[in-house]
Amino acid sequence: MTSYLKPLLVFLFLLNLLNCNSQTVTNASTSLDAINDTTFVNLKDFSQDFIYDMKYATDDNFLKSKVYDCAECYLRYKTVKALILANQRFMKKGFKIKLFDCYRPLDIQKRMWAIISDPQYVANPSKGSIHNRGGAVDITLVDFEGKELNMGTSFDFFGKEASHDYRGFSKEILNNRNLLRKVMVKENFNSFDSEWWHYNLKAGLKDTVSNFKWECK
Repeated sequence: MTSYLKPLLVFLFLLNLLNCNSQTVTNASTSLDAINDTTFVNLKDFSQDFIYDMKYATDDNFLKSKVYDCAECYLRYKTVKALILANQRFMKKGFKIKLFDCYRPLDIQKRMWAIISDPQYVANPSKGSIHNRGGAVDITLVDFEGKELNMGTSFDFFGKEASHDYRGFSKEILNNRNLLRKVMVKENFNSFDSEWWHYNLKAGLKDTVSNFKWECK
């Protein structure tokens, strides 16, 4: 091979390699853009920056029984995008979102209603909850060491103290709740008056109720 052809072949090889890498990135971006906002997706596939304590995959909940076969956080894609943006805001302040519950199949909603038939705390399955629509999350905040911020009550505490309107706590607790709500509202979530941990995506209120069960791998 003549000497002047060798550098040319090396240049063409490197150019082709760059084009291939560029095409891979483009395809990945196009694939994400092609996901419909109402598609159910697993949050873990889109971010590794969340902490999980999925209560209904254990017996540490008000039902006192494990009702999910495995701990996964499925949500509509639009909910995932908004939640990631909220978490990025919290991380800039030194905190992360910890998740207790995400999408909830309608069958599970019926079991909850059978135990506590109070619409102030449990949505009537005849209409379905935002959890059943993939637009709601139950959350708190932790620091980067994993320590939960003091919110005054535990998750799924059924009493007036769980309400955003309850003022009988210390300034620290009230500030913690306010921080959680302020950032979530900025990313288009609504708070739920009687539960400091519950947030609905505004754009998910009209989605259909679902009862699909995710696969456990």
